[in-house]
Amino acid sequence: MVNAFGQRFCALVFFLGACPSGAQDAPCQGEDYRAFDFWRGTWTVADAAGNAVGTNTISVGEAGCVLQESWRSTAGNTGRSLNYYDPLRDVWRQVWVSGGSIIDIEGGPDDHGSMVLTGSITYTGNATRQDFRGRWTLLPDGRVRQFFEQSAGSEWSPWFEGFYTRVADQVVAPR
Repeated sequence: MVNAFGQRFCALVFFLGACPSGAQDAPCQGEDYRAFDFWRGTWTVADAAGNAVGTNTISVGEAGCVLQESWRSTAGNTGRSLNYYDPLRDVWRQVWVSGGSIIDIEGGPDDHGSMVLTGSITYTGNATRQDFRGRWTLLPDGRVRQFFEQSAGSEWSPWFEGFYTRVADQVVAPR
């Protein structure tokens, strides 16, 4: 229970997203909010042939309400995404931004446990947009397969396939 001062203090700093410990309930709890936790961690990423293509760190932020992605390719390109569950619409959303593209996709877990998000990709260099979808699948060996496709019409073509391997000795505790 929060006293009147604590409630007023939280109201004043709400826009900063910070309240004293125990001053507000953890809002992003429950199974729906944890559906993408299998992607949390620090990873090396390889293509289907096993060639290293980059590293990626997916961390939890904002009291468990967001997954923050920080990507770096072996060529030095970077990108970031915010991933969150929208309880009003019952969907997961991802907004990705890099030097060359913006991805805006949404969806949720499918019947096989994969996270499937669809929407669009905008190429910032030429201001074009295409349909886009991604699938993240936890593999039996603990890796995660990320598969992206794009479409400029009725045909889908592969855009990226990466196999994520956790950095050695890293354990992701359940939330």
